[in-house]
Amino acid sequence: MDNKKTIIITVLGAIALFLFSQGVYIVDETEQVVVTQFGKPVGEAITSPGMKFKVPFIQTTHFFDKRYLEWDGDPNQVPTKDKKFIFVDTYARWQIIDPLQFYKRMTNERSAYSRLDDILDGETRNYIAKHNIEEAVRSTNRVPQSAGIAGEMIGDSLMSIAVGRDKIQEMIQKASNQQAKELGIAILDFRFKRINYDQDVETQVYERMKSERFRIADKFKSEGQGEASRINGEKDRELKTIVSEAYKTAEEIKGDADAAAAAIYASAYDKTPQARQLYSFLKSMEAYEKTFDDQTHIILSTDSEFYKYLKGMK
Repeated sequence: MDNKKTIIITVLGAIALFLFSQGVYIVDETEQVVVTQFGKPVGEAITSPGMKFKVPFIQTTHFFDKRYLEWDGDPNQVPTKDKKFIFVDTYARWQIIDPLQFYKRMTNERSAYSRLDDILDGETRNYIAKHNIEEAVRSTNRVPQSAGIAGEMIGDSLMSIAVGRDKIQEMIQKASNQQAKELGIAILDFRFKRINYDQDVETQVYERMKSERFRIADKFKSEGQGEASRINGEKDRELKTIVSEAYKTAEEIKGDADAAAAAIYASAYDKTPQARQLYSFLKSMEAYEKTFDDQTHIILSTDSEFYKYLKGMK
């Protein structure tokens, strides 16, 4: 009799323990729970951690993550307003803010990721298509900087932007949140991870960059040639000035020397007849030296002053 009672108590205890295990669940701090009964939500979502109770076998618990979740989009080719194609790779951070609404609309996180693909990729395509490629690539207007050439500024030829990359990201996030709110989801952050040019657009951009660099290089070269011509002109002018001054100085020195020599000759010439004769002789010898060589023929009269010393050489 005691054995039967023990068995009954053991069985009842096991059934009670089993029913207790089926009716108790624990909610972690990172989780939130929606309880359903025959597939329909019962009461509000449970967001506080701790031990909770439900009706065994009748009610079912659905756990959802309370933390920030990651969404990573696939790179897509998107046309811009100016009809250029770019590859846009995006990512976002999102969170389940209304578990009950989330369960009603999405059921699970896998469905949510698929729905986010549609929302975020669609809004990205819409807003990229509303703006030029410069707006999607740049966030601010570039401040022109001197290229080292008078009047030449780097970045001055770039198109000015009114919206920019950061603003486009904000607009995509805002528009996406309007749709995600109905799903019990909040998109906390949205960013362009990478934007690449299409091959044709990339070639055009590189060619434009090359032509810009070549234009600046040609301008540098032209300016350098002009500066070289100016320097050479100044050099030639200064050289001519120096030579002219040197020639002037040399002629002045030579003139002074000739004047001094003439003065000495005149002084010596006036002193004695012998000195005058010596002076005449020396000057005649100089004249002979400058006049005659082995190829020279000259006809003189016998009473010529020039013939006087030749005659005396006999």
